Amino acid sequence: MKVTMTEAICPEGMALLEGKAEIFVAHDAHPHNYLDQLKDTDAFIVRVADKGAVDEETMRSSEKLQVIGRTGIGYDSVDVEAATKLGIPVVITPGANNRSVAEHVVALMLALSKNLVESDVEQRKGNWKIRDAKKAFEVEEKTCLLIGLGTIGRLVARLCLGLDMKVIGYDGFLSREQMAELGVEKVDDKFEALRRADVVVVQMPLIEGVTNNTIAKAELDAMKPTALLINCGRGELVNEPDLCAALKSGSIAGAGLDVFWNEPTHTDDEILSCPNVIVSPHSAAQTREAVIKMAQMCVHGCLAVLEGKKWPYVADKAVYDHPKWAGKDWAEG
Repeated sequence: MKVTMTEAICPEGMALLEGKAEIFVAHDAHPHNYLDQLKDTDAFIVRVADKGAVDEETMRSSEKLQVIGRTGIGYDSVDVEAATKLGIPVVITPGANNRSVAEHVVALMLALSKNLVESDVEQRKGNWKIRDAKKAFEVEEKTCLLIGLGTIGRLVARLCLGLDMKVIGYDGFLSREQMAELGVEKVDDKFEALRRADVVVVQMPLIEGVTNNTIAKAELDAMKPTALLINCGRGELVNEPDLCAALKSGSIAGAGLDVFWNEPTHTDDEILSCPNVIVSPHSAAQTREAVIKMAQMCVHGCLAVLEGKKWPYVADKAVYDHPKWAGKDWAEG
């Protein structure tokens, strides 16, 4: 059995493959550069790759390929439709990084509310007077709007409630009663919710043509000039040029971003030169604990598929309608 990886996973994940597989680590996010190695590969674990990089050509060139693994919940680097058509499950790791991302959201919020980054930079320049910038504020009794109350959003809600914040939610999938059970007030009108919020957290999946530009000029204009925007979901959820304009004009107070239109970012990207923005390199899910959980969950899933079992955590369960999966048993997740 052969396993190919775009990049090596953590030692705890690699250990699960020890003695079970030949491993080739490409150190390359572009599989077309090593199709010769993929030709006899049984499992392809994708840590880092550009959007759509693992395409149908890659899959058809990999004659023995039975499973594709993603160490995360996002799978825009893989043509899932093509994989489903070929009967190749795309294993993902839902839940493995939930706590990590939720804590990152709150960390960005607190760093912005205390003006930590600017204070650090200016003090190192000798500017002790930055302490008088009057940008810091307490989050107690402030209102946090969660746009999206999936698993991560619910964790963020719990953490914010623990900070004695008021939490409101905008999510078409949850009822008022369901939100109330979480301690969250449901607001049906997005713009009313935006006008009320001191902190706006966008935490939803990217669905092309549906959730792109969930936050754009109209939404930014509706926010308080003292409000903060946090995005640790997907870059495309927020219209980046509109956000740059809002930050430069001061129509909102600041933003904390872990995701971007261009990834990796470039030094001349406009968002990086905007005032009052804190950035991190799509690293919210990269805590030690989350990395281990994602790697191990991905390997367990890939091994289950290679054993001919239906692993439940895949990007598209319709893959199991393919004739090659007829009569196969489900694996225990």
